[in-house]
Amino acid sequence: MENQRLILFIALALVGVLLWQAWETRHAPVPAPAATGAVPAPSVPPGEVPDMPPALSGPGAAPQAQAAAAAEGGQRIRVITDVLEVELDSVGGDVRHARLLAYPVSLKNPQEKVLLMSDQPARLFVAQSGLISRSAGLPDHHARYRAESTEYRLAEGQNELKVALHWESEAGLRVTKTLTFHRDSYAIDVDYHVTNGTAEAVSLAMYRQLQRGGYVDPGENSLVYTFTGGVVSNSLNKYDKIEFDDMASWRSEQDFAQGGWVAMLQHYFTAAWLAEGTESNRFYTKALPTGTYVLGMSTPEQQIAPQAAATLHTRMFVGPKDQARMETVEPTLKLTVDYGIFSILADPLFWLLTKINDFLGNWGWSIIVLTVLIKIVFYKLTETQYRSMAQLRKLQPKMEALKERYGDDRQKMGQAMMELYRTEKVNPLAGCVPILIQIPVFIALYWVLVESVEMRQAPFILWINDLTAKDPFFVLPVLMGISMYIMQKLSPMPTDPVQAKVMMSLPFVFTIFFAFFPSGLVLYWFANNLLSILQQWYITRKLEKAAA
Repeated sequence: MENQRLILFIALALVGVLLWQAWETRHAPVPAPAATGAVPAPSVPPGEVPDMPPALSGPGAAPQAQAAAAAEGGQRIRVITDVLEVELDSVGGDVRHARLLAYPVSLKNPQEKVLLMSDQPARLFVAQSGLISRSAGLPDHHARYRAESTEYRLAEGQNELKVALHWESEAGLRVTKTLTFHRDSYAIDVDYHVTNGTAEAVSLAMYRQLQRGGYVDPGENSLVYTFTGGVVSNSLNKYDKIEFDDMASWRSEQDFAQGGWVAMLQHYFTAAWLAEGTESNRFYTKALPTGTYVLGMSTPEQQIAPQAAATLHTRMFVGPKDQARMETVEPTLKLTVDYGIFSILADPLFWLLTKINDFLGNWGWSIIVLTVLIKIVFYKLTETQYRSMAQLRKLQPKMEALKERYGDDRQKMGQAMMELYRTEKVNPLAGCVPILIQIPVFIALYWVLVESVEMRQAPFILWINDLTAKDPFFVLPVLMGISMYIMQKLSPMPTDPVQAKVMMSLPFVFTIFFAFFPSGLVLYWFANNLLSILQQWYITRKLEKAAA
């Protein structure tokens, strides 16, 4: 078995799986909006407002009155910090728009920033929160608040910016919802200060939810699959990914779980609601008849005595999946950078890559240096692989002679080959184990390069100004294809002419595939091939000298 053939076929299979995943994601049917008067999705019990959290149950449970009286077209409140441009709605105090000021949509148009959240129907993605009660009407995300201003800006030298929204009932209940924005931060603190001016105790719970359409970000590379959907993290389940199609039927393992967060993910960015410390929450999902999806959590009930007050606190994160930033907000939030089953290898690789970049200041050169370090670590394994390949190359004339002798008689040909291996004391599988050991590392590094927002629009050299975009002049893919061809020529070819033709076609096939892949991935593959060629040349020459 030729070692080079094994690794190339495995790599081809990997590319095929990624292309299939990308095709499935792009061509999955999008739920159509329901017609007027359509019956709510099955996940919504009869009588419950579709986009509200599960109602509080028990004797005396009151309907969610604010939702029934929902009003549209609230006042917009603009909030601008050094990293965020946000629009709130006086109805509910929802986050309706969120732009990330440090992230241009493209390098060609740096003035247009990434719009992560929006209430446009085609790409709906909003953050909602509110209060629900069994004993009194309280402001949910359909309630009208009174704003003190329509625009807030973080001033020079100011470290935080508070936006206060006020609501009160005729019965004497007063609620102030305060959103606090921080300098150089994508975290937003949200506080509900509730004053009970009535003569009766009030029971209440706070809920937070994200509502999003099932669309895929139009800026995504269609050949690179990444997860778009919901995630729940808590004391019962560290990281539970939920596909949009599963949100109608997903159920939490228990009524309440401690800590954690809920998030809606797309490739490089996310929005999340975070529980406070060990606070208990009920986690829920919904598929709405409008074709959108809800993911949220709500606290247990608490009582506010007559003429007393209480403050309920929560946080949200709206921004890039930058691991260092997310870790300062909530350590487990960095799990949104999803390496899947390869996390145990990808995490240290990403850590090492960032350390190299801290020193070099260029992600492209950092990828090359990391590839060199990986090659050094696996040098002994690679030496075993190339020693096996050198022995097979040495046997090539004898293998050709056997082929001419036995022709199409595959059984006799196979027996003769095994006898030849025994006579020459060559193990054709000796080079396979080193390759199989290295493949998980290669795949883990692939996911590091795909998932890291740190490399988004990061320049390398000359014409390559974005490592997450394809090479505009296809120079790297062509060089990668040439390097694969050289590797083929240095490796023993199969005796079967059909297999030999397939092997020789792989460099061309891979060049076409990689022409549209992110240039950072192609750079890694090219650097790996180049180092493999040098290693093979050096080790083969060393073995030939030893045999002379």
